[in-house]
Amino acid sequence: MLYKFKSKAAGNVIMTAPVGDRLMRLMGREPAIKGIFLPEQMPQLVALLIAAMADDDARRQALLAEAEAEGRPQPLMEGISLRQRAWPLVDMMKRAHAEGHEIVWGV
Repeated sequence: MLYKFKSKAAGNVIMTAPVGDRLMRLMGREPAIKGIFLPEQMPQLVALLIAAMADDDARRQALLAEAEAEGRPQPLMEGISLRQRAWPLVDMMKRAHAEGHEIVWGV
């Protein structure tokens, strides 16, 4: 399954099911084949995603600092950070909220 988020305020954002499911859970929602984000919900959803990105960034930095302090080689990080995966949806939500448009998927 793919998530294809659509809004009149921005181009489509497409992500695989594992990524979309993870972001849904970070926003306190159950993964769903179809759904809608209303403009009035978006500021809270954006805040949740930004907080999750900050936590992930801090975790990555802590791992790097720990390795450096112990004189170990830098650990290999997963290829794509949460920030890189979530930012297109965050940007879409900001645009859609500013213009008063909903975001839908699966319809």
